[in-house]
Amino acid sequence: MAKIAVLGHGVVGSGVCEVIHENQESIIRRAGQPIEVKRILDLRDFDGLPYRDKFTKNFDDILNDDEISIVVEVMGGVSPAFEFSVASLKKGKSVVTSNKELVAAKGAQLLKIARENNCNYFFEASVGGGIPIIRPMHMCLAANEIDEIAGILNGTTNFILTKMIKEGTSFDEALKTAQDLGYAERNPAADVEGYDACRKICILASLAFGRHVYPEYVHTEGITKITLEDVAYAESWGGVIKLIGEAKRIPESERIECLVAPAFVNGESQLANIDDVFNGVLVRGNATGDVVFYGKGAGKLPTASAVVADVIHEAKVSGTSTSLTWKDSSENFVLPYDEVESAFYVRAAGFRDSSFAKERISVLFHGVSFLSRAGQPESEAAFVTESMSGGLLMKKVEALKEKGAEILSVIRVADC
Repeated sequence: MAKIAVLGHGVVGSGVCEVIHENQESIIRRAGQPIEVKRILDLRDFDGLPYRDKFTKNFDDILNDDEISIVVEVMGGVSPAFEFSVASLKKGKSVVTSNKELVAAKGAQLLKIARENNCNYFFEASVGGGIPIIRPMHMCLAANEIDEIAGILNGTTNFILTKMIKEGTSFDEALKTAQDLGYAERNPAADVEGYDACRKICILASLAFGRHVYPEYVHTEGITKITLEDVAYAESWGGVIKLIGEAKRIPESERIECLVAPAFVNGESQLANIDDVFNGVLVRGNATGDVVFYGKGAGKLPTASAVVADVIHEAKVSGTSTSLTWKDSSENFVLPYDEVESAFYVRAAGFRDSSFAKERISVLFHGVSFLSRAGQPESEAAFVTESMSGGLLMKKVEALKEKGAEILSVIRVADC
């Protein structure tokens, strides 16, 4: 019998206990042995639960229990989750987590400690919730050189953008609906400002390219400035706006591109039709081509499902994983955003009329495609540029502003 401890009895922690209890028969069959939750760490009291006798407020009760071989860390945040994870690994207890913030910040260090103590640090649930992506990348796609990862990595922002695209709902109204439905927190900054997606793409990029990618080096934009006018122009262009996390190998270079930002996504892309709270991750391998993973990226039971799957995997293996790893890196090997090249959508106002706008814009931006929408004012112009670096784009935008234009939106055009 494998005995585990669960650190934290919030949404995911309670879901882990529920899944293990409800699916015990199939878990035994797949793990080859029963899995028992022996201890649950939480500072709160849960007197009404049938397993209330398993709770402890003292982490040492778990750390010093030699029967416990797997620790499930679902506390969230970096501290004390990091300290508890390190202590567990140094005791030879494998750690399973859904904590994307911790993995993105300290993953290389924790993987190293796990290897040194012949145990494992598993984190399938940290990126896609119930969508399998970590294990497929380091096992099923192991024969590939991964060239690019691009994905819709946050269900809350995807829900908001879907409401804007499908129903013409404003950002503020769509956010309120997401909060009312429980998809968004009262303070939604981690989602709508792109921080959650940033942590996830950092984890995927670290795994794909073998060196730790730190969130502070990754250009991150959210969706708070997206308007219904931008949505309409994207439709006239032939696509939709999605919040995309992207990591890409730069050929013949030691560096990578890695960023999170709203993007125009072509309607023919496999990511364009992923709507509502669903996530999708496209992995581009040199042998397989494009592989897409799709499903609900969050929620109590989908996330708990991925956590318990890691627990089952750990119960079946012996020793440390040699494929789930990457090196720490004190260097920033992410290309600065102003050097990343793409096409861009620009919306500007303040022109005398549309002919004057096109004349001014064409002088500064060569080869642009002008867009239109219903109700477009004569003083407003929207266009898509040719591919150029972010730095060059901003120089041209500044030059346009100097000629009296008001820049309303700048959104990159994705090639995924």
